[in-house]
Amino acid sequence: MGYLTLDETREFDIVLLGRAAIDLNPVDYYKPLYDSTTFKKYLGGSPANIAVGMARLGKKVGFIGKVSDDQFGTFIENRFQQEGIDITHVTRAKNGEKLGLTFTEIKSETESSILMYREGVADLQLSVEDISEDYIKNSKALLISGTALAQSPSREAALKALAFAKRNDTKVIFDIDYRPYNWKNTDEISIYYSMVAKEADVILGSREEVDLTERLIEEGRNDLQSAAYWHAQGVKIIVIKHGKEGSTAYTDDGNSYTIKSFPVKLLKSFGGGDGYASAFLYGLFEGWEIIDALEFGSASAAMLVASHACSEDMPDAESVKKFIKEEKELYGEMIARA
Repeated sequence: MGYLTLDETREFDIVLLGRAAIDLNPVDYYKPLYDSTTFKKYLGGSPANIAVGMARLGKKVGFIGKVSDDQFGTFIENRFQQEGIDITHVTRAKNGEKLGLTFTEIKSETESSILMYREGVADLQLSVEDISEDYIKNSKALLISGTALAQSPSREAALKALAFAKRNDTKVIFDIDYRPYNWKNTDEISIYYSMVAKEADVILGSREEVDLTERLIEEGRNDLQSAAYWHAQGVKIIVIKHGKEGSTAYTDDGNSYTIKSFPVKLLKSFGGGDGYASAFLYGLFEGWEIIDALEFGSASAAMLVASHACSEDMPDAESVKKFIKEEKELYGEMIARA
């Protein structure tokens, strides 16, 4: 407890910066994408999904992003407003850029893939003029999604927001959120990821994402070595995820906390990370013990991979608690703890 000291006088619990897009998930799943004919449209994009997740958990959420100046942009704004998410700093692209589209393939319970259309997308047109210091100053925390760093002018906007957060003691959460689209090479990825990671209070990422962040610093580290390095930079908590093998949170007092995945019948193998992030951060903001926040995150992730959507199926707090209770009754008290 007490790893993050949040300013409780601020209006927003968290403001998220990055992409809002559209997910198109097949209704006729368990077949290759090229054979799928019917899709359901959802609000998508990792930071947008996390924003919905935290709003469903009762947090006051704002968003900084750029959307297309068309009916799909209106769809994003409407969905945010329906979830109680502030959109005063969601702006429209000016030169015809469109929302990113993500077609998902649900080939089997354990085999899924994602096909993204990310050329000329609106979210990467976020610019320094879109960043308000007052907005960031009025939030307890700022979450920066790594995808926002992939191209200019979005990367400069993200770095400006980071500078404002540091100047105003707004806690910084870096969700590495690696997607191969839009990046030129792995050197570029490491340069910009490491710039933000060194200023973060909390880092969330898979082992692969942490490796990409550290590529130009030192390659081949294990989790303990990575944690020690980032703690030396001032990071308070780093969570390293290993998929179905579980995840570990390393804290700057030298402790570590490991959680295993909850057993569920999978519908798909994607979407769990955003549910994990929103629920873990909720527990952290509530001042819970780290292991309890991890358990909450792991449970939310399990619920998401057992459902069709990502943002649309984000659970509320009571649903997560009920899920944990039922899972422990079935599998034992310690099922989620290594």
